[in-house]
Amino acid sequence: MADDKTGGEPKPLKTPTLRITPRHIWNDLTNRQVFVVLLVFLAVLVFLSLKTNTFLSRNNLANLSRNFSWLAIVSLGQSMVIIIGGIDLSVGATMALAGLVTARCMQVGVSVPLAILVGLLVGVIMGWVNGSMVARVRLPPFVVTLGTMSIARGIAYGLTKGWSVTNMPEAFLRLGQSDVSIGPLSVPLPFLIALGIALLVKLLLNHTVIGGDIFAMSSGERALLVSGVNVVGLKVAVYTFCGVLAAIGGLIIAARLGVAVPAAAIGYEVDVVASAVIGGTSLFGGVGSTLGVLLGAVVTQMLYNGLVLLGYPSYWQTAAIGAMILLSILLDYWRRRR
Repeated sequence: MADDKTGGEPKPLKTPTLRITPRHIWNDLTNRQVFVVLLVFLAVLVFLSLKTNTFLSRNNLANLSRNFSWLAIVSLGQSMVIIIGGIDLSVGATMALAGLVTARCMQVGVSVPLAILVGLLVGVIMGWVNGSMVARVRLPPFVVTLGTMSIARGIAYGLTKGWSVTNMPEAFLRLGQSDVSIGPLSVPLPFLIALGIALLVKLLLNHTVIGGDIFAMSSGERALLVSGVNVVGLKVAVYTFCGVLAAIGGLIIAARLGVAVPAAAIGYEVDVVASAVIGGTSLFGGVGSTLGVLLGAVVTQMLYNGLVLLGYPSYWQTAAIGAMILLSILLDYWRRRR
């Protein structure tokens, strides 16, 4: 309050008025891409529920949740790699190789737990090689993972000469086919595994010092080095973790189908990147969320599933996912320009 020079009543100070326009609302919403993806999810859910008679059926939802599980698991690892400014194109080949090696081990008499550990070791090796080449040798991640993708796929074909591996033990098949009763609900085990891994990744990224370093790496490696962070080791660890998650996804697919084939998960690189990007993980690095990746994986699987139920040929599915990737990248670009 300020006194009037004429001695009258004090004049109130003018306060700025807040004008909320549609543009302000749009800017605020697009700054929270997870919210946008949630709206897309709800819109697709309502549309498919009204347009098809089978989308909300028990069998379809069970299949959708199983397919979502391995896509979500691998996408969580991919999102961490993208957050540090990299990319891993070898995840699909790692999935195939891990499932195939595990199946071959069980075929020659190795126990199920040990065979699973060997399959996970495949993911560790693939991720470690990718991370070492990117972090230590400083090669472009696109080129490195493109090369390891071809190597892993070639090894998968070479191990079996292109043949599939069947007759896996029942104890292993339960990993991808069994359900868990939770009250009146019967929830697929792979779905629960995916949620458990998502919780682990969320705790790592949002509640640990390592998670903060991962988010800061894409824009501040020099600052991290000055503060004593082992940037090279952290990069290798992130790629290795991505490889392990890819191996877990490959094991679940093999257990679900009851067969391991060298051609498994071909093209999954696109789906995994799509789930991460649609969920708000920025290809420029430094931005991403666990919930966003899960929603991105759900939307991706719903698009595939819905287009099949609506009777569209498979190539329209690929076009739809490509369009979603481009829209997500454009949204991220617009958000960064503001």
